[in-house]
Amino acid sequence: MKKLTALSLATVLTAGPALADEGMWTFDAFPAARMKASYGWAPDQAWLDTVRAAAVRLTGGCSASFVSTEGLILTNHHCIAQCAADLSSKDKDYLADGFVAADRAREMKCPGQQAEVVTAISDVTPRVTAAIKGLGGEALTKARDAAIAGIEAAGCTDKATTRCQVVTLFGGGQYKLYTYRKYSDVRLVWAPEFAAAFFGGDPDNFNFPRYNLDASFLRAYENGKPVATPRHLTWNPRGPVAGEATFVVGNPGRTQRLLTLDQQEFQREVLLPLQTTLLSEFRGRLIAAGMDDAERKREAADTLFGIENSYKVYWGQARALDDNAFAKRLADNEALLKAKAGRKFGDPWADIAKADVDYRNIALDYYFLEQRAGMFSGLYGYARALVRAAAEREKPNAARLPGYTDSQLPLLEKQLTDATPTYPWLEKMALSFWLSKTREYLTADAPQVKALLGRDSPEALAKRLVDGTKLADPKVRERLFAGGMAAIRASDDPLIRFVLKNDAAARAVRQQYAQKVDAPVTAAQAKLAQARFAAFGAANYPDATFTLRISYGKVMGWNERGRPVPFETTVAGLYERATGQEPFVIAKGYAAAKSQLDLSVPFDFVTTNDIIGGNSGSPVIAKDGSVIGAAFDGNIHSLGGNFGYDPSLNRTVVVSTAAVQQALEKVYPAPALVRELAAR
Repeated sequence: MKKLTALSLATVLTAGPALADEGMWTFDAFPAARMKASYGWAPDQAWLDTVRAAAVRLTGGCSASFVSTEGLILTNHHCIAQCAADLSSKDKDYLADGFVAADRAREMKCPGQQAEVVTAISDVTPRVTAAIKGLGGEALTKARDAAIAGIEAAGCTDKATTRCQVVTLFGGGQYKLYTYRKYSDVRLVWAPEFAAAFFGGDPDNFNFPRYNLDASFLRAYENGKPVATPRHLTWNPRGPVAGEATFVVGNPGRTQRLLTLDQQEFQREVLLPLQTTLLSEFRGRLIAAGMDDAERKREAADTLFGIENSYKVYWGQARALDDNAFAKRLADNEALLKAKAGRKFGDPWADIAKADVDYRNIALDYYFLEQRAGMFSGLYGYARALVRAAAEREKPNAARLPGYTDSQLPLLEKQLTDATPTYPWLEKMALSFWLSKTREYLTADAPQVKALLGRDSPEALAKRLVDGTKLADPKVRERLFAGGMAAIRASDDPLIRFVLKNDAAARAVRQQYAQKVDAPVTAAQAKLAQARFAAFGAANYPDATFTLRISYGKVMGWNERGRPVPFETTVAGLYERATGQEPFVIAKGYAAAKSQLDLSVPFDFVTTNDIIGGNSGSPVIAKDGSVIGAAFDGNIHSLGGNFGYDPSLNRTVVVSTAAVQQALEKVYPAPALVRELAAR
């Protein structure tokens, strides 16, 4: 795999202008001239406005799109897996068995889910940079956060229907205010069986050929009625055409293509080994827990899916940074930018290098006590959010921690108070894992570890906290949130008391990070952004930030070790690939419907579009503006896409609308949905 990564990344130009088909572009800076030079055509502003209005961001970390006039949303199955799991019970497993709402009345609300559509993007860079001018250390981060909170509050006075978010681009070189129309009532409409959506399981993840029906439908509601969405994408149930232009419109989560060499070394030496080790170990515990217990296997299924996916992502990133050819390329790119910049912008690389040294000294404390405190425990997450929300709401909006400002509290309240199932055995495993790893990495002698554990073992403490807490009850969480700090202080809930006791230490290391790392890096990255703009002009695009982007590319396979990989698979290949053993077991629906299916229908296909995690569920749009698929993965080469892009090898993996249409008609019949998509 190392050799594949080397080939994949050999042509990356991280510090230079974007390559052909490279780029996750903001809608207010789409490179129409560059695309026209390559493809002979580029979309006009009306085309861009239409697809932007149809694009949806889901708060679970996915993308989606409106595909009818009545709020129907196309996304991936793995983007609704948490919803299906939350709605399931011992007697009915919607994740495993799938779900088809016979009518609107039976569409089921997804706990914690919110759909958001961008309505405006405005540049607020001058306002933020003026607020932080001349400042350093903690004063800089406080002034920046205060300015952002004020801009968001002023931009969205109607908190019930709008959400405002100031997005940092180019590491602090630009700040943009994104205004969203939000829909807090999102319901599940249709989902296939898990075995159909994730055929091939973890072995096939980030690989191709694929045979995955990774698609589902949701619907946005308001005041108990489906939302009217006249600006939507036209459903086009056809297969892809080799070489045709395609667009992916969605919300890529995060890339790190603008990191300096020092920052990349920190990733390679510290963060990535830590993350892959922890994920690998917890993955093993989950698998072992479900081996002889079917109910525990069901309850942990969505958690395991997420952990396996994350592990593979970080593993791929680590392999990319370990590659010698890639490392040399990155060094050459940084040298090129330094040469072009000269001393005009100072020495931001040295400033970042110093901050990196400070970061290494506090990295483990910051990771275990603040950044990933509680790790995989949902109950701990509730407790900390309730404690911090109460404390922060006693402060002026501009003085609060990010995540607890007026613009962000409505979504937090929804996620805290929506009913979702919790499983005590899983919570105990997650909480004890975090406590034991904190003790292991920080050592038993660390004051913070002694404060966390006292004289308890991680397992005994986790058991006492989970058995004693009432936070699994959404009504309890609702009362605590509504009651503010008075209710928190009066609570005898052991998890609330535990967080109250230890939150000061977490806040202290957060403050250290803000002063020693965040502030100097923010200032340095702003200078780096100026250097890039001066050197390469408009041929730059910002790193991904889980905000709306558009990429362009084409339907195209690639060559793998001297062999061509075709651009599409067909339904016939699903049956040929099946072994009868997990994870290559044909889903029951496909087994029963085989004789009725057109086996030549395209199933999945690949394009050269530049995407990353968070793009899951993004519509894949043809030149005419119609949707012909939903992006659900990348190939193995795309794992290095966090740091760079190679058009010859990086591929987006898409489920075809033709396969979804056939499934809607013959495998998991949904006649009303078929009529709606056809606008009949």
